[in-house]
Amino acid sequence: MESKVISMFKQRSDSFPLGIVPTVGTAELSKKINDYLMTWYYAANPEMKEDPTARKSLLVSASYPRFSTGDGKCVLNETVRGDDLFIVTDVGNYSCEYSMFGRMVPMSPDDHYQDLKRIISAVGGKAQRINVIMPILYGGRQHKRASRESLDCAMALEELEKMGVSNIITFDAHDPRVQNACPLMGFDNVMPYYQVLKALFREVKDICVDKEHLMVVSPDEGAMNRNIYYASVMGVDMGMFYKRRDFSVIVNGRNPIVAHEYLGSSVKGKDILVADDIIASGDSMLSLAEDLKKEGANRIFMFATYALFTEGLEKFQKAVDEGLITGILSTNLTYRMPELLKKDWYIEVDVSKYIAYFILAMHQNHSVTELLDPHQKIMDLLKKYRAGQY
Repeated sequence: MESKVISMFKQRSDSFPLGIVPTVGTAELSKKINDYLMTWYYAANPEMKEDPTARKSLLVSASYPRFSTGDGKCVLNETVRGDDLFIVTDVGNYSCEYSMFGRMVPMSPDDHYQDLKRIISAVGGKAQRINVIMPILYGGRQHKRASRESLDCAMALEELEKMGVSNIITFDAHDPRVQNACPLMGFDNVMPYYQVLKALFREVKDICVDKEHLMVVSPDEGAMNRNIYYASVMGVDMGMFYKRRDFSVIVNGRNPIVAHEYLGSSVKGKDILVADDIIASGDSMLSLAEDLKKEGANRIFMFATYALFTEGLEKFQKAVDEGLITGILSTNLTYRMPELLKKDWYIEVDVSKYIAYFILAMHQNHSVTELLDPHQKIMDLLKKYRAGQY
């Protein structure tokens, strides 16, 4: 793959300049993406490494000052005229704060989204193209209307399209059908299947990837597609839970779950992989793990693209201590609390290299089909893992 990537930098000398604009809270991810791209650029053009006039970074300097009232603005500190801009935003980063009337206020998804629009406004139509990398899709959990409700995600996508955004790149959207709100704008919903299995196999060396020892279980009907993919590429069976809800009661705007019902073949003695898009409070995942253990499951590995742990880590640590869960995998696509990164049961899935591939392919107008369907890479990974070579 990297040889192909390096050749991309040589193929099109006429492509317009590339720029990566980090928003508040995305400095770490943006730097990793930039480092990969610059490494490939220098590999393709070694003479540029020593050229004092050559650009040493693709990162575009921008600042986001606030007035004492909390009103904000974006200031671009360098020209972006004619650039192919990729704006990186993390609407889920609650660790960012700003001062308002003398008090420090955490940034909400709404605040991050406003900063994104401020950048686009600061560009002022001078960029050749504007692309937005928004791993957690703003308003993604409010993707459909029940009674008199707003449609936040659809409205945001329509607004970005009107502001001149050409492409949205998101990861594991809660419901990718929301792209129907912007049929004339590019919308790529990327799934990090290969990166997840690579991280799992790197950290856990004794998983037997066959029907007798491993099984994939979907936590609910909404997560079926991603779990079907994992089961299919690994050649193992799949089961699922469905959430039985009490439709006579509404709690916090939703019908509460009264039970998880399991459908599928026996999990007795098997390692289990459960994949979902988000771990928020985590109550559903913990309840699922208890049910699987009652059915005789062996080790349980859980993956969520976004492990938010909105109610803290204590109950998950307790679940690990009691043997309910062996490991939890999640990506670096959003903010992770520092305590999480120190846990020995947490396995990080680094997606920065994958994003760098994606950016370069789009910038050079190459097909992204191979990136979106990593089937062959997973087959090669499984072959190495089964042979003890990974």
